Amino acid sequence: MDIFKKLKITDYIIILAVLILGAVIFLGIYKKKNFSNLPIEKEVKIQFDVFFRGITLSTPENPFKVGEDAFITIRNVPYTKLKIVDMDGQARMTYVPAKNDKGVAPAIDISMPNLFDCIVKLEDTAKKTPDGYVAGGNKIKMGIPVVIEGEKYKYQGTISNVYEVEEEQPAVENKE
Repeated sequence: MDIFKKLKITDYIIILAVLILGAVIFLGIYKKKNFSNLPIEKEVKIQFDVFFRGITLSTPENPFKVGEDAFITIRNVPYTKLKIVDMDGQARMTYVPAKNDKGVAPAIDISMPNLFDCIVKLEDTAKKTPDGYVAGGNKIKMGIPVVIEGEKYKYQGTISNVYEVEEEQPAVENKE
């Protein structure tokens, strides 16, 4: 045990610091779930609207089809295919003076006939936390960039609304 006589106090401090650091890393990896500060309340079905501004279409065919699956990328991270539940699109609008000279009225902007704004509603299952909804490790919140990709299109939009979908209860027959 001649080696312990040659070590100085600083050597003991360095060895102790390395052992403590190793223990902290081991506990951090082994007990990773205990470090989470956002407990999952429950798993719910959500729908979220994605707003697409200025989609240029040179065909009368709408690229978003209700009921079809579209591949979703959230914050530049590929996620999964989700079902398109609903779609609402309209031509780009502008404001013109009203006929009765009392303000302005919306009208289709004829200077940009192929430019549309769309809202696509998607459905997914998410974990509800005190901080919001989490789907596939991604927080689903308004303002988050989303890319939606189908067979013939790829557009970038922004989540504009998130809400929980109530589960429909089957109708109970009244037998009298």
